[in-house]
Amino acid sequence: MTYAPDDVTRAGVPVESAEPKPRRKSLGCAFEIVETLVLTLVIYLLIHNFIAQPFEVEQNSMIPTINSREYVLIDKITPRFGDFQRGDIVVFNPPAGYEQGGVPFIKRVIGVAGDTVRLENGRVFVTPPGGSPVQLSENYVIRGADGRVAPSLPRDPAGTVQWSVPPGSYFVMGDNRPVSQDSRYFGPISRQLIIGRAWLRYFPIDRIGFLNRPAYVGLDSGSRTTGSLRPGSSATIQVSISLR
Repeated sequence: MTYAPDDVTRAGVPVESAEPKPRRKSLGCAFEIVETLVLTLVIYLLIHNFIAQPFEVEQNSMIPTINSREYVLIDKITPRFGDFQRGDIVVFNPPAGYEQGGVPFIKRVIGVAGDTVRLENGRVFVTPPGGSPVQLSENYVIRGADGRVAPSLPRDPAGTVQWSVPPGSYFVMGDNRPVSQDSRYFGPISRQLIIGRAWLRYFPIDRIGFLNRPAYVGLDSGSRTTGSLRPGSSATIQVSISLR
């Protein structure tokens, strides 16, 4: 009488090959899951650090354009190819001495490098290099009980009304001028402090829309970059935005 080897079935297939298959399949599935999670995390970190970043507004300084507890998307890629421009809304780390528990500030760029910014009778004047003073038309600024645009007044103890913007810096102010803690307090901010440009409000749903850059008659775009590409113009489409 003859016997088949222990590791071979009658069909000639090794017996040991029938058991490890499910184990290998489970290990393969687990590896694929881990691989997918790692890839997702890498993509998220790349987008978050270099392309776009969600940001929750925790201040009232940009009312009525952006309210507290609204969410905006920060564009980090286009500023790499050119300067920020007058009218851009930027998110930045506050200068030393003005920190608020690690919360970034969000303001609007009013003056760029080389500009002189002056407050006069509650209005804002910008003088570009070699140019004449231009009064800004700022319909985005909060309005008072009388329906008029709130005046832009000095905010520091010294009552400073004029600033010169040095190279690599920007003069910023909030749209809620009566309460905003901005360059009227701490002067122009360095570009190194800026995280990115806010370009889209995506929450709440009924306030979804692009954050357009206003055009200031009598002033150019304000970009001072040479030898590099300039960012494209902000989108001019706005979707169902109701300002309060």
